[in-house]
Amino acid sequence: MSISSSMNAGVSGLNANSSKLATISDNIANSQTNGYKRAGTDFASMTLSESARGYTAGGVRTTAVRDVEAKGGFVGTNNPTDLAIAGRGMFPVTSIAPVAAGEPNYPLMLAPTGSFQPDANGILRTPSGLVLLGWAADAAGQIAERPRDTAAALEPVAINRASVAAQPTSFITLNANLPAAATLPNGDLDAVFPITVEYFNTLGASQSMAFTFSPVSDGGAPAAPVPNTWQMVATNNANGDEVGRYEIVFDSTLGRAGTILSVTPEPGSAPYDPATGTIAVQVAGGQEIEVRVGAEAGGTPQFLSQLSSVFSPVGVTKNGSPAGTFAGVTIDDLGYLSVNYSSGFSRVIYKIPVADVPNMNGLRALDNQSFALTQASGPVYFWDAGTGPVGSVMGFAQEQSTVDIARELTDLIQTQRAYSSNAKIVQTVDEMLQETTNLKR
Repeated sequence: MSISSSMNAGVSGLNANSSKLATISDNIANSQTNGYKRAGTDFASMTLSESARGYTAGGVRTTAVRDVEAKGGFVGTNNPTDLAIAGRGMFPVTSIAPVAAGEPNYPLMLAPTGSFQPDANGILRTPSGLVLLGWAADAAGQIAERPRDTAAALEPVAINRASVAAQPTSFITLNANLPAAATLPNGDLDAVFPITVEYFNTLGASQSMAFTFSPVSDGGAPAAPVPNTWQMVATNNANGDEVGRYEIVFDSTLGRAGTILSVTPEPGSAPYDPATGTIAVQVAGGQEIEVRVGAEAGGTPQFLSQLSSVFSPVGVTKNGSPAGTFAGVTIDDLGYLSVNYSSGFSRVIYKIPVADVPNMNGLRALDNQSFALTQASGPVYFWDAGTGPVGSVMGFAQEQSTVDIARELTDLIQTQRAYSSNAKIVQTVDEMLQETTNLKR
């Protein structure tokens, strides 16, 4: 009968508003929880069959929903591995339990933000036990291309705070000017212009390489310099060995004056590549150093020049650094996690991708502001940070809760009123049923 359906509708209303009260309570409790996504309750009517004899109340049912796509504000911190994403996407994470147990496979979870700190084993994790996942770099700091639709290549990010590392020198750039006057007919054949450059070997020890430039004689009597022609002698001071001798001719034609016309190595010299303008020097430990002088025939790049000016070696540069101790970590907006050393150089050790799914709101909420994939969310894809639909990575930052306290308190008042109204329905139906039973008296 309709009066009984009214009772059922009132009870369903009490249950529905109890569910809404539960989400409001959760939201208010987590209003200061970084990375928390606001939960809500969706109400849907239930309609039973209608007929001319009367209306039957169906009541209401609810579905819990969570706005995972919503973004909270950002708060700055003093920890470089407090991470957030400036836009769409989440970080790949896993639980500390399988990592600590040494299990080969880790359950993939996603987190919008996290305060990651290295534990006793150097593993980057949150206080609640979420471990950051990333793609590891090789010894040279390079990240190989990995499958983007699977987490199989991801591994726990670990930092060795006791590490000591060096960066061997891989190139020396001789960006210098040689004085053109020295090769004129009245030039000084005895003139020598030296450049000594420090480099670092594979063990991080400081070594040096010497380069001397002198005008080339025409062999006449009396001898005179060959115009625009120099001899470069390269010596590795680490062992005193001569690397090579090279005859360098500079152009003097309009438009290309002062650039290298040709470089001719003497027999036994380290090879010169005319296209790249580099000399490949082999030193101890299998280390190869590119000595950059410039391409032939006015090509690019150009480093050495010969103009009517003074000898100027101030542009000589090189890379590399001596051995240094661990000094901290940084992460850039592209997700590259680098270790910094006391000697001043940095090395990339991991790349943190940004995960995305077709339906963010279809993710299943887990503990600690993390989420799991579901059929409703669709498959995961790992993007480079700042590319495609995903945002860039932010260090020294965390995403705040998406809860608005004013809105929750307003909803709390409305829910309280709605609950009281449904309770009144139950009370009224009870009184009507009581009147019906009194008809027999």
